[in-house]
Formats: sequence, C-alpha cells, structure tokens
Amino acid sequence: MHSSDVPAQSLIDLGKRYWLPVYRPRELILDHGKGSRVWDTDGRDYVDLGGGIAVNALGHQDPDLVAALVDQAHKLWHASNVFYTEPPLRLAEELVRASGFAERVFLCNSGAEANEAAIKLVRKWAAAQGRSADKRVIVTFRGSFHGRTLATVTAGAQPKYQEGYEPLPGGFRYLDFNDVPALEAAFAQGDVAAVMLEPVQGEGGVLPAADGFLRHVRALCDRHDALLVLDEIQCGMGRTGTLFAHEQDGVVPDIVTLAKALGCGFPIGAMLAGAKVAQTMQFGAHGTTFGGNPMAAAVARVALRKLASPAIQANVRKQSQALRDTLDALNRELGLFAQVRGRGLMLGAVLAEPYKGRAGEILDHAAAHGLLVLQAGPDVLRFVPPLNIDDEDLAEGSKRLSAALRSFLGK
Repeated sequence: MHSSDVPAQSLIDLGKRYWLPVYRPRELILDHGKGSRVWDTDGRDYVDLGGGIAVNALGHQDPDLVAALVDQAHKLWHASNVFYTEPPLRLAEELVRASGFAERVFLCNSGAEANEAAIKLVRKWAAAQGRSADKRVIVTFRGSFHGRTLATVTAGAQPKYQEGYEPLPGGFRYLDFNDVPALEAAFAQGDVAAVMLEPVQGEGGVLPAADGFLRHVRALCDRHDALLVLDEIQCGMGRTGTLFAHEQDGVVPDIVTLAKALGCGFPIGAMLAGAKVAQTMQFGAHGTTFGGNPMAAAVARVALRKLASPAIQANVRKQSQALRDTLDALNRELGLFAQVRGRGLMLGAVLAEPYKGRAGEILDHAAAHGLLVLQAGPDVLRFVPPLNIDDEDLAEGSKRLSAALRSFLGK
C-alpha cells in the first residue's frame, strides 16, 4: 500500500471544520493496518498497543474476519428484524453456548445499547415482580463507565460525563468499587433491583474487582432477590485471559453485556440474559433497526470462535507477563509508575504522584515515537493491544515505549 496523495493536515483540517468537536484526536491520519501495526497517510508505521480501545482484538486485516465480511457482503447486508437471517441466529446460539449461563440474546450495535437494554430489562423484571418504581434501584460504582446515552451515562458514576445533561434519569445509587460494607448498607434499604458493574473497570483506571468482591455481590443479590449485571464490553471476549472476565471471579451472572471485541472493529453489541430474566421481555418490549444485521453477525461469529480458542488465551497470558515485565523494568529505571494493575492484556500503569494528570502528554510522545497507547483518565496509561500480538511486535512496542517515556522525562 502507498501513502496518500492528500496532505494529512488538509484532512485534519476537515475534522476541525466539520466534526462536532467532542473529540481531540492525535494529529495524524491512520490509513491502513496489518496485524498489530498501523500506518498513517505519510507512510509511518505504529505499533498498536491500544487496539482501537480494546476493539481490534485480532489486530487489523485478520484474514478470517475479512473473508467473513466479504462473503456476507456478497449475500445480504440488511433485512431488518421483520425477517430471519441465518448469521444472527447462529451467533445467538453460539453466544449462549459459550456463556454457560445465558438462555437468550439481544443483539444491538454498541456497548451503550447493550447496557441500555440491560437497564431496561432490570426495570421490566422488577415491574413484573410487582415492585413499585421507587424499588427498582440499580447500584453502580464510582469510576464505572457504561456508555453515553442518558441512562448509561447516569449509570456510569462519573460526574465529568454527566455535567450539563441534567435532569438525569433516577433510580441509580453510587457506591465505591470493592466496598462490601457500603454494598450491604445499600441493600439494607430494601429497594435494590440490581447491581451493575465491570469486573475490571476500564475508563475508571483499569481497576479490577478485588478478590472475592463479585462473590459478595452475587450472594447479596441472591439474598435480596436482585439481579447481577456484568458489563464485559471492554474486559470480556478473552481480554483478561478467559473468554468472559467473570469466569475468574467464580460467579454466575444474570445479565452480561458485550460489544467492542465481539465484532473486532465491526459495530455490534449483545446482551446475554440468564434464566431468571430470559422471558421478561416479550413481543414489542424492545427493539433495534440495525441490531443483529447479517454483516455484523457474520463477523462476530468468526471473532467469537477465534477469541475463545486456547491459542488466543495462552497468548494473552504469555504477552501479559511480557508486557508487565517491560513496564516493571522501565519503572525500576525511570520511577514513573505507582503501580501496574489489571488482568491479561488489559493493563493500567498508574502514574506516580509527580506525574499525575499527564497521561495525555505521554500519549503524544508515544505517537511521535510510532506507538499507539491509551489513557484511562488523566493518571493511568492503558494497554489493550490485540490479543494475538506476537513477540516481535510486542518487543518493538516496548522499545518505542521506552523511547517515548524517556522523551517525556527529557532524558
């Protein structure tokens, strides 16, 4: 492939002129990718340790995904949910079987939609139980992120994403993550219908649930007849070393939401419903125009099969250790990080006190050194590379990270 004839700056200027200015992208134009590398329009290559925010779990141009997409593109793009098509029917069956707990699936287009569906399902279930509107509270946790719709941005207990959008929907109660006594006190009020959480908080700083916390949540939900809703949009689909993150916590959820890596870059979301809630929503209770379209479902079927494979899970474990070793070695030399936390290939390097608030600057230095990484808030560098990243690309990424961090420190 050749670099573009159009100057990058003229394309960037289009973004500045015509996009709603809700994003502040790095000033480069990505053009194509292969595996764990991407190239910009000037022909520069980058090692991708950000994976499109944990989306490109099989990297770029995975041949099996491309084949699934092209094959379906020559058949049928869209038929609406007025008619059946084969790919979403197969995908639903495969998701149910892979989950080990779900009975039914609702397919949509994004994580926010999957979480919106989960919130509606909780409320519908509570209503069917005869619970009045004031006894349908959903407990969520500070630092969580569940999407940008009004309901999901309210569920995500982060004021910075809520400011100016008031009045926000009611029915949510915020607690500190991993705080068992606070959770017990919340349930004691007698109005909790569900607890909704990420087994590893993503935007909140790559913060995993503490050992045993999810089991406490499950036990309290059982005792008080409430639902356990797990948002695995970022931490699911093999990202943490098991297909579903909650497998490591030893709990059975009632509802799980998926998106991001489920389509490996093609937009799709899914809500998986367990036995307790599988029959709650009947004809007309919810819907979506594009959800479960054959293109997205065809790609997701291949993504699911590959991400569930022992080979991918083994690679996640191997490269997670390699990346941790790199970060530890750099930190011994540079003293940049207070800690490295996370699971699998979802790692967060928490900046030490003198560097707090400067994650964005480090991202600029990384891009200048041919490396794509992310932040999770102003104080955490986030690493969510493709789950099939190989030794060579990770080693090269580590080398570029070292150069970027030295440049940031002026060394």
